Amino acid sequence: MTAKVSSMTGFARVAGEADWGSWAWEAKSVNGRSLDLRVNVPSGFEALDQHMKQAAKKYFARGNLQLNLRIELGSGSETLSVNEDALQSLVRAYEAVSTRPVSEGDTLATLMTVKGVVETGSQSTRDIAADKDTVAMLKAAGDALLVQLAEARNAEGDALAGLLKAHLDDMAAAVTRATALAGDQPGLIKARLEKQLSEIEADRSVDADRLAAEVALSAAKADVREELDRLTAHIASGRDLLAQGGTIGRKLDFLAQEFNREANTLCSKSASLDLTNEGLALKGLVDQVKEQAANVE
Repeated sequence: MTAKVSSMTGFARVAGEADWGSWAWEAKSVNGRSLDLRVNVPSGFEALDQHMKQAAKKYFARGNLQLNLRIELGSGSETLSVNEDALQSLVRAYEAVSTRPVSEGDTLATLMTVKGVVETGSQSTRDIAADKDTVAMLKAAGDALLVQLAEARNAEGDALAGLLKAHLDDMAAAVTRATALAGDQPGLIKARLEKQLSEIEADRSVDADRLAAEVALSAAKADVREELDRLTAHIASGRDLLAQGGTIGRKLDFLAQEFNREANTLCSKSASLDLTNEGLALKGLVDQVKEQAANVE
């Protein structure tokens, strides 16, 4: 099965609620030379840090990834506890001085208002992290986050692949036009040499054989067929890489450097404005390929 072209940029969010409050996983991914993972979790959830780092490596090979877990404790996280020892001491003291049982009237309720009998508090993130079911739920949610991020990067990768294919098609068209113009190189070089000789009135001192030799030498130096052949081969390689998919960003970047080298040589050897313009058009397309390739995983 052919792998997809994946971008290195993307965003994903998975959120939910629990008895103790709400939680949200967020993931942000941008370009990077290698895979750089950073996981931020609340205190007590350090086990999730290692889990997410290991899980992310199954989905991504390059990019700077920031994974954040946010937990907000709600009213459901408040706790209420009764100090049984203090309450029993008050009950015994009451019964020692009263003939009425504690169960009658509001006596028990009154005793429970005494400071220290009923204590309120709230759970901390460490308390929540101690619950295995909660940790398992957040791990599963983190895994779902990574899947969602991978899908987002793949969706953008599809768009990048489309742009790159279009750029390669435009480059192929420019190479075709340049190939047609390259056939005029020898004639243009000969005409330029003859014009130069005529301008300095030196044509009488150069015989036809010498002129032919100079034309042949200059034409050989200005021969751009090898550059055009290599450009054609590089375009084919680029199309193969896009069809192959997977982790191809660095290969595309290297290919862009090769494109640029051939386009520069084509411009330097050009004997006509039209051929130079095609070389410059190629350089512009190469810049676009390089810009898009920088986003590919």
